[in-house]
Amino acid sequence: MKKFILLLLAFGLQNAQAQIIDVKATEDFSPYIFGHNLEHTRSALHKGLSAQMLENRKFAGKPQANLGLAAHWFPIGEKVLYLLPNNIAYTKHICLPNMHRENERAAQVVENLIEGQIAGMGQNDLALTEGRAYELRTVTKVNKPVQLKVELTDGSGEKVYASHTLSLTPGEDWVTSGFELTPNSSDTKAAIRYTFKEMAEITFGALSMMPKDNFHGMRRDVVENLKQIGPRLIRWPGGNFAGEYRWKDGLLPADQRAPQQSFREIETQPHSDGYDYHEINTDDFIALCRYVGAEPLLTINLAWQSPEESAQWVEYCNGAADTEYGRQRAERGHPEPYNVHFWSLGNEMGWGHMEGPNTPERYTEYAMRQSEAMLKVTPNLELFTSGLYPNDDWAQKTAAPMASRAKNVSMHGYYGPAAWHGGGMHYTTPEETAATYRAIVGAVTAVNDHINRVRQCLDKTGAKLNISFDEWNQWYAWNRPSCVGEGIFTARMEHLFLNRTNEVNMPVVCYFQPVGEGAIIIDSKDSRLTANGQMFAMMKAHQDGKICRVTENDDFSTAASLHGDTLVITLINAEYDRERTFTFPLRTRGQVLQASLYSSPDVLPYSYFTEATLPVTATKKNITTTLPPHSAAIIKVKK
Repeated sequence: MKKFILLLLAFGLQNAQAQIIDVKATEDFSPYIFGHNLEHTRSALHKGLSAQMLENRKFAGKPQANLGLAAHWFPIGEKVLYLLPNNIAYTKHICLPNMHRENERAAQVVENLIEGQIAGMGQNDLALTEGRAYELRTVTKVNKPVQLKVELTDGSGEKVYASHTLSLTPGEDWVTSGFELTPNSSDTKAAIRYTFKEMAEITFGALSMMPKDNFHGMRRDVVENLKQIGPRLIRWPGGNFAGEYRWKDGLLPADQRAPQQSFREIETQPHSDGYDYHEINTDDFIALCRYVGAEPLLTINLAWQSPEESAQWVEYCNGAADTEYGRQRAERGHPEPYNVHFWSLGNEMGWGHMEGPNTPERYTEYAMRQSEAMLKVTPNLELFTSGLYPNDDWAQKTAAPMASRAKNVSMHGYYGPAAWHGGGMHYTTPEETAATYRAIVGAVTAVNDHINRVRQCLDKTGAKLNISFDEWNQWYAWNRPSCVGEGIFTARMEHLFLNRTNEVNMPVVCYFQPVGEGAIIIDSKDSRLTANGQMFAMMKAHQDGKICRVTENDDFSTAASLHGDTLVITLINAEYDRERTFTFPLRTRGQVLQASLYSSPDVLPYSYFTEATLPVTATKKNITTTLPPHSAAIIKVKK
């Protein structure tokens, strides 16, 4: 077959220069530039990936005013006593006793003070689907025989969609009861009610409800959307939350894992009263990675987890079945090692919001001890260090001394108009909308400059170090709806990474974060890709190819990769109000296999791309296409 050379000329921008895609100048590139974060913050897991439907199901925190009832639960009955003691809790921790968090462990006591009175508690705003099976569990103790009725009802409690009665008897141990309920009607504002009539006392240790078709405790629809965007690496459990995480608690049953209170309650857990309920453990996370096709990147709790505990986590993931923790993994149904290769030594150390060492010298001391213990278990781990980069002090006193053990240096960045002092997003006039859009998509320039500064900072050490850009996004993307403007920013970022990853030695890049905070929007019943998610899904076509050199591409409008005898080209018109025409002169006759356009009539919040066939004019010598404003496209050409 004749050698295939494609020349790409891009027109449409004033003074635009010719771009050349040279398929003879190709390079392999790291698959891990298609990485994402899955951090236990805000709504990424809670009301996001987790299939758990009940709020505060383990009764963390202080009771509501003088009710004595845990937050998010309502009382049933007029003469009922509610108590929230923490000395009889069912939930527990099995590690990190030195890491004190108040109000993580409690049980909910309900005392019916009148025989025959309907007493109990309930929770509103459940989204039920007719005919769908739900798995429920109760963990209880009683002081007398009790008939506990569990009902799914409308908000008023008058209509009963499904019910089940448990016969509970006194005993010293907690009793776990599992059953299914299938409602006979759909209701997005349904309630669940736990009631009894006996003059007795029920102590609830934990309650649970989730769809039966969950994937390891995760929502099937969200998992499928995550798979669709094509993550090749997932960083977990943080981020900031890594400083709160106790990995060994994940060895307990899900109902028994104590909630984990956040050091920065409002910033990291504003949607769950400052607590994470540890619904997903190491086994679940690995199962998710395997299903969506991603490698795991685990972040240790460097400040509060001892080197021995970190080494035990490595052994749990990588040890043979005859090791202490490898045997525990095997006994839990996973005989083969997980072979987790990537491990991060903490997160954002040096910043005031993270507990632990905040100077490079102290961090290096901690990281040395942790890495030594971890590498004794698995010598070939690929480790990542943290710090305030770009920062020459940290580069010289942490990155360089750690280089023989950890060649990857973590870099984080959040950009766009909301990241600048006095800035923001404004859409109430046409002029404001245009300016906001341009600030969003133009932030890629700041990203590129940031990468260059970090690269220069690390190069000055003389050590061979990689950049791990393991958190990036627009600032406060988790606090607002996405839009096409941010979708174009995401597409440009992907082009930046594809075109520069080898040049700047940046093999790992992770978006923060897809679930509930940028790429996948979620409500109580459904989930779907945002404009950002649509761009990730489009860009995954470059995976497993060889990146082609593109000249005159400072605006990152073009990326190209070769896959055998197929060339994949993605194009971006980042202009707000002008079309852009691309012409492809071919020296050999080519065949267009795919031409898809992603466009939108506006860039306002809540906007999405519409996918359509991209009009392409093909002759013996040229392929020409025109992209409307704020749009992207993918073209696949056969040799």
